[in-house]
Amino acid sequence: MKKPVSVLVLVHTPELDVLLLERATHPGFWQSVTGSQEDGELLRMTALRELAEETGISALGDDLIDWRLVNRYEIFPEWRYRYPPGVTHNTEHVFSLQLPTAEAVTVAPGEHLGYRWLPWQEATGAVFSWSNRDAILMLPYLRRAV
Repeated sequence: MKKPVSVLVLVHTPELDVLLLERATHPGFWQSVTGSQEDGELLRMTALRELAEETGISALGDDLIDWRLVNRYEIFPEWRYRYPPGVTHNTEHVFSLQLPTAEAVTVAPGEHLGYRWLPWQEATGAVFSWSNRDAILMLPYLRRAV
């Protein structure tokens, strides 16, 4: 069973092109790197593990920016079977990783069909999740603050 605690990792370039992955179980549903925390795992480690599993990108803990942003949202009914009985909401922690350039990635077979890099303005309209959209909208402002 999955824990209702997850990470969202925005992978982007200095020009703010954003990496999006297409869900295998829902073609046409695009998202950033996401994944659930495992028992005994720190959130930063969850973000690094999911990044490697979903894209093949190896990063160091210091490469990630922890936004200290937490979203709480209702889990889609069709995905609730993955969680303990009665769990209806997830708590998501936002991180980002800046790469020097848009690079080819290796998507996780069975989890994603493909990937694409989009300018942040286009990426906001391509993702299906409001929390993912809102994080992408904040990306230019976060970058200026860091």
